[in-house]
Amino acid sequence: MLTASNVAIQFGAKPLFEGVTVKFGDGNRYGLIGANGCGKSTLMKILGGELEQSVGEVSLQTGLRMGKLNQNQFGYEDHRVIDVVMQGHREMWAAMTERDRIYADPEATDADYMKAADLETKFAEYDGYTAEARAAAILTDAGISAELHNGPMREVAPGLKLRVLLAQALFSKPDVLLLDEPTNNLDIHSIHWLERILNDYDATMIIISHDRHFLNQVCTHIADLDFQQLKVYPGNYDDFMLASTQARARVEAANAKAKERISDLQEFVRRFSANASKARQATSRRKAIEKIKIEEIRPSSRQNPYIRFEQAKKLYRSAFGVEKLNFTYPGTDIPILNNVSFNVEAGERIAIIGPNGIGKTTLMRLLAGELKPSSGTLTWVENAQVGYMPQDPQAEFADKTDLFNWMSVWTGRSDDEQIIRATLGRLLFSGDETKKSVGVLSGGEKGRMIYGKLMLTRPNVMLMDEPTNHMDMETIESLQIGLEKYPGTLLFVSHDRQFVDGLATRIIELKPGGTIADFAGTYEEYLKSQGME
Repeated sequence: MLTASNVAIQFGAKPLFEGVTVKFGDGNRYGLIGANGCGKSTLMKILGGELEQSVGEVSLQTGLRMGKLNQNQFGYEDHRVIDVVMQGHREMWAAMTERDRIYADPEATDADYMKAADLETKFAEYDGYTAEARAAAILTDAGISAELHNGPMREVAPGLKLRVLLAQALFSKPDVLLLDEPTNNLDIHSIHWLERILNDYDATMIIISHDRHFLNQVCTHIADLDFQQLKVYPGNYDDFMLASTQARARVEAANAKAKERISDLQEFVRRFSANASKARQATSRRKAIEKIKIEEIRPSSRQNPYIRFEQAKKLYRSAFGVEKLNFTYPGTDIPILNNVSFNVEAGERIAIIGPNGIGKTTLMRLLAGELKPSSGTLTWVENAQVGYMPQDPQAEFADKTDLFNWMSVWTGRSDDEQIIRATLGRLLFSGDETKKSVGVLSGGEKGRMIYGKLMLTRPNVMLMDEPTNHMDMETIESLQIGLEKYPGTLLFVSHDRQFVDGLATRIIELKPGGTIADFAGTYEEYLKSQGME
């Protein structure tokens, strides 16, 4: 059991959250959710002992072990992979490294060797003599091939590093597991693997994620951080959405009845307060009015942007075609694309999927014209107007102009102040915010600005590479609605299962060797066709 009692933290004049009292236990898996900036990661650090709260207490039940997912995927590049995993048991690793240091010291004293003997005993108590075998088994189950186990972490592909760090978190068999954004940088198939691992592991878990499908598959409870306070709901994310909506509806209905009752009582008082025969009844109704409580309904800290994409010109049949496309990066002999051919019809919504590092972003950059094919052709129809959202939009914000002027570039006219302000407002930028420099925007804010660019330029083909990166669930949901209503042609890369499920009418999966699998249908249908669902 991990408990928090009246926990608050304050960095400035206003607390980030306060009065957080909660118990996490019984092997439940809690999805910790809330708007960007509400304090989810801060609360997770407090629960994990990495940050001290301003007030309140956090306690882990005596005898229980806590595990945490390390966020620094590139923090162990020179460490042996199997050692990275074993470091997950801090006490065992400390005993082992100190023991080995003593044995390697040619000037070690008898006292040092006595200490080493004590460390050997501790090491044995922690089951240290089977540690490497156990770590290897976890790594193998995580899909890390045996030939990588004794090599350095730098030889592990970026998409697999998080699997090693998850193995590290699981190695000590923790009773409580803290996972902050465990699906970050995982491809869609790896997320499916992670769902299986967590569902099979018996521990109390607290998980921060913006992946709705992942939360639905893994979580037994949702811990909602809103109004600077935490409230726990039983069930997964969909259950939470239904329960919270119904709870709000019940309060609104009760308030409506209460207001109607107050109005009736006030009308009676107004009509009969001067009437001597009715004075006692009027007084009684005044007292009744004072007893009726209207429950406060505070606006949520969550905000949904309004996202709608249009196309200036309609395409009627084809959008573009790719024929015998090949691409290899200069200085290498490994093809990213190998003799790839496909045609895209107007109005299709195509998800580009595949493991990390397979070349999804390379394909999108080729389609956007940022890269040139090694050979083969890419042919756009005459009226195609292409809009592109890169995975890393940093280059789009190189000029340190303000938000208003940055967005004004995409209207085509300099006198559309109302249109620009309306677009920024729909994307949750208003007032003095529009005057701040684009250089200080967060990753999620930059993404919303790119949405605005696409809303104003009205392309009939959109290429979007990881458009949900850095976004909270409200923005992801609004983006999905906007893309569902978009009448143009869409090609997108995403690892968000629910996002892909809800949008794609066709799947193109990049395969090792630079080939593709091209499937007409939804992602769920594609998985069934591959025997993966």
